[in-house]
Amino acid sequence: MGSRIRQFEAESKFVGHLSLQAIDRAVPHAEILAAVEQEGAREQRARKLSAVATMLLIIAMNIFTHLSMADVLTKLAQGPRYVWPEPDYDVAGKGAISHRRYQLGARPLVALFRRVCRPLAKPETPAAFLFGRRLMAIDGTTENVPDTPENVAAFGRWHNHRGPGAFPQVRVVYLAECGTHAIVDAGFWPIRTSERKGALRMLRSVKPGMLVLTDRGLFEYDLIEGIVQRQSDVLARLPSPVKAQPVQSLEDGSYLAYIYPSDQRRRRRGEHCLVRVIEYTIDDPARSGHGERYRLVTTLLDAKAYPALDLVCAYHERWEVEIAIDEIETHQRLLDRPLRSQKPVGVIQELYGLLIAHYAIRFLMHEAAVQAGVDPDRISFVQALRVLQNAIPEFEMTAPEQLPLLYERLLHDLADDLLPARRNRISPRVVKRKMSNFKLKRSQHYRWPQPQKPFQQAVALI
Repeated sequence: MGSRIRQFEAESKFVGHLSLQAIDRAVPHAEILAAVEQEGAREQRARKLSAVATMLLIIAMNIFTHLSMADVLTKLAQGPRYVWPEPDYDVAGKGAISHRRYQLGARPLVALFRRVCRPLAKPETPAAFLFGRRLMAIDGTTENVPDTPENVAAFGRWHNHRGPGAFPQVRVVYLAECGTHAIVDAGFWPIRTSERKGALRMLRSVKPGMLVLTDRGLFEYDLIEGIVQRQSDVLARLPSPVKAQPVQSLEDGSYLAYIYPSDQRRRRRGEHCLVRVIEYTIDDPARSGHGERYRLVTTLLDAKAYPALDLVCAYHERWEVEIAIDEIETHQRLLDRPLRSQKPVGVIQELYGLLIAHYAIRFLMHEAAVQAGVDPDRISFVQALRVLQNAIPEFEMTAPEQLPLLYERLLHDLADDLLPARRNRISPRVVKRKMSNFKLKRSQHYRWPQPQKPFQQAVALI
């Protein structure tokens, strides 16, 4: 049976029919309305681009990242316009989009992110749990933003021995679920903010029964102690300068030790945390780190209940958050360019819209994997993004009673062409990048003198 076309009520407003039905299970329309109401952003009179429609546009622009904002709105309205009684109906223009974005602000997007972005994995989800604990990871990155005075003042610009960076940058820290790549918390700060400070903010989303993985750059006594206080556990790499004096050797070669806060006054007060240290090396010459000594620290102290080899292998699941960051930066946001927003409030708004869109894609991928009985890693993120882009207009022009069938088809399409199981391979951590021969762009180049006459009049034959 073919699909039936959606019908509209007489005298209804076009903007009230804008939605994102394809991701409604991940980001329910009711939650968008609630976030708008929560932040007092709902307007008193109907507009061509309402607060809810603007929220949808900000999410959609991070699904269609290759399109301009006006084209994204056109894509969002494509389905309703196809069946709308007025075939010549015009959606809001560029000026209205910009005005409504900054009028809305970032707070409703922040509220929506916190309402909908939750861990997705079920106990049967492959590689999502270890020893009954949900595998989570904290990691950080940076995002380039447009080079405007407002963004420079708010976020700053990184400097090194070669001079100032090309763009202002935002410091980003994520808390992600390893088994599904769902980002469940995030923070954004000026570039000079320490990643460790950002990691401590992620404690607000650490729940009982998690096993939180961090790399050595985020090692911090307060982070470990904070996770323990939230009835969760830690598996982290110990930085080489940190000395862990053994207090008890265990039968598997690991040992118990105390770690202390860096503040001497707190040490004198007796603050400490008992951890287990696991040392290992790599004996395969073809693998990076061959012969190097590694030290992991964990709050899972029982060597029999939590074998060292299982923990070492589990620590490398931390790379799943790196893959999630790559999905966002390289395949979703298209890394070769900065974000769109010219002002700081727009940057924060856009970043939260980006994360909500990523969560929606990952939600669909997880549901498709559960339905197909496969590991979510077997579904291609790039393919999922393309399938979703094609599906959005179809959902918007289909009768509501047929949407469940269309959703089942969407999940089937996502799992239709599975990736092969991950191969036992590595790649060197190198880049292939040519340095530019052009001079460095400086402040005077932003006010470069412009031509005084047309090109033809400037030509002097000799």
